[in-house]
Amino acid sequence: MAKRRRLAPPSPFHSDATAGTGANADAPDPVAPPPRRSAGSFAPIASVAGETSAAAALSELAETIEEARRGGRMVVDLPLDAVEADYLVRDRIVVDEEEMRVLMESLAARGQQTPIDVTDLGGGRYGLISGWRRLEALRRLAAEGRAPGGGHVLALLRRPEDATEAYVAMIEENEIRVGLSYYERARIAARAVDQGVFGSERDALRGLFHSASRAKRSKIGSFLTIVRSLDGALRHPAALGERAGLVLARALDTDPGLGPRLRAALEAAPPASAEAELKRLTAAATSRRMPAEAAPAPAPAAAPQVTLERLDDNSLRLSGPGVTDALEAALARWLAGRG
Repeated sequence: MAKRRRLAPPSPFHSDATAGTGANADAPDPVAPPPRRSAGSFAPIASVAGETSAAAALSELAETIEEARRGGRMVVDLPLDAVEADYLVRDRIVVDEEEMRVLMESLAARGQQTPIDVTDLGGGRYGLISGWRRLEALRRLAAEGRAPGGGHVLALLRRPEDATEAYVAMIEENEIRVGLSYYERARIAARAVDQGVFGSERDALRGLFHSASRAKRSKIGSFLTIVRSLDGALRHPAALGERAGLVLARALDTDPGLGPRLRAALEAAPPASAEAELKRLTAAATSRRMPAEAAPAPAPAAAPQVTLERLDDNSLRLSGPGVTDALEAALARWLAGRG
């Protein structure tokens, strides 16, 4: 009787070299566990799936970062020289040197705690929207060799839809941090209109100061008269308070010739201080105008050897040998005739 041969099921681990040869001596044990794979060995489908998942995660992370940049939610590190401070016409026209020094020392000691706001202009250039004082303080520290960021500034990258939004952002930031004077508010409104950001001063007041009350916008509008008449001639415009400014604005509206006269006087003899300038503006705004129908009294004849000097408080001083009792009496009569 022939001896039966035991058949083994096909094994996936059976090599092609032994398949079909009938030599079972070298075949693996059908009940033995499969050989272990090396640590770096994966099935092809698992490898492809892992690579796809990693690529998707990286793509999602890159998109998240880009959205954060676009939305102004990510702080970027920029060279100080890459930021253009004059991208917008600045609303802050007065720099308090004492406050600037305090800010510089704070930045030098603690570093920059609050980023500035910029917009990407392309080509590695960025336009400053808000944070001018911090940028200026860091630049001064860099010039002194004490810049905490090594010549860099932390910034939030904004993407304002248009120039209007950029101006509003600048004003809101300064209103919150350091309140603007009425003159500074009116000046930025005037400049925004001049640059075509707004079609009219009324639109500028509504757009830039939309959160202010109607009464406050009206006051800023009154200061626009002063800006249009005297901007550039005033040395200390931010010192012009609300009450004095409104009085001056009414005087400028009432007397169209007051603006040119006052500008000429300020440019010819600039006031030495903010107090002196305020006194001259107040005096000009509150002086009585001569009625149009009243004829002026004849001026006294010029006296020889008399020196006339205008003082900072808008007063006149006569001196010299020609100042006599007769001249004083003539001047008194002439002034009375003008009144």
